[in-house]
Amino acid sequence: MANHKSALKRARQNKVIRMRNSVPKTRAKTAVKAVRTATAAKDAPKAQEALREAAAALQKAAAKGVIHKKRAARKVSRLARQVNKIALS
Repeated sequence: MANHKSALKRARQNKVIRMRNSVPKTRAKTAVKAVRTATAAKDAPKAQEALREAAAALQKAAAKGVIHKKRAARKVSRLARQVNKIALS
């Protein structure tokens, strides 16, 4: 554990930041999981709706700096490709 005053403060700050980041990160992960579940079930309408929600959650997490904006874009792109693949078949 930290012993110096500044290290103790940094530990407190890290805890607050970690708690603040966990909500958007968890929401994004849950939304991505919903898209993957819908695509596995070959349910195109449900997958498209889940993709819309996942894209919003990922972009919101990226805007808050929880994940990198290019990582969010990459995930949305890959999910869209999966959804489009089942929509065509």
